Amino acid sequence: MAPGIQIAQQIRFGDIDSYNHVNNVVYLQYLEDARVQLTYADLPGGGTFQDLVGSELFTLVGRNEIEYLAPIGFRPTPIFVNIWVTHIGGSSFDFGYTITEADTSVIYAQAATSMVLVSRTTARPVRLTDPQRSALDTWRGDPVPFKRSPARQSTPATTAEGSH
Repeated sequence: MAPGIQIAQQIRFGDIDSYNHVNNVVYLQYLEDARVQLTYADLPGGGTFQDLVGSELFTLVGRNEIEYLAPIGFRPTPIFVNIWVTHIGGSSFDFGYTITEADTSVIYAQAATSMVLVSRTTARPVRLTDPQRSALDTWRGDPVPFKRSPARQSTPATTAEGSH
C-alpha cells in the first residue's frame, strides 16, 4: 500500500442492496468520505491540504476507476478505506485506495481517483503550488495494482469488416 491513512467506514443498513451486499455505488461514497477526511487531516508542519487549497480554488473529480474484488455484506463492524496519493501532475493528482479489513487481510475493492485543482473564478485548472505538492507528497505511495492488464485497457474494438 502506501503512507496514506486508513479511515473506518461504518456500513449502514441502507448501503445494502437486493443482493444482500453493499451496492456498487456506495463504494464511491466510501472513497469520497476517505478523500475528504484525508484532505482535512493535519499535515506534519500544521494545517491541512484544504487550508493550502484556500477559498479561491477547489478540487474536482476528473475520473474514478474501481475494481470490485469481493462483496461486503451487512455487519456491525466497520470496513476500512486506505487512501494515498499515487501521482502528482501539473494541476492534477491521483488517489489510490483499497477497501479492506482493518489488517488489510481481505481486499474488497481497489480504486483510483484523478482530481483537478480548479479556480472558482475562471473554472479553469490551476497549477499546484510547491506547498500543495509537498503536502500531497506526504501521502505518496505506489500505483494501484489493478488486475486488468494495460494491454486489455487499450485494445481497440474490432469491427466486423476488420476481422476475418
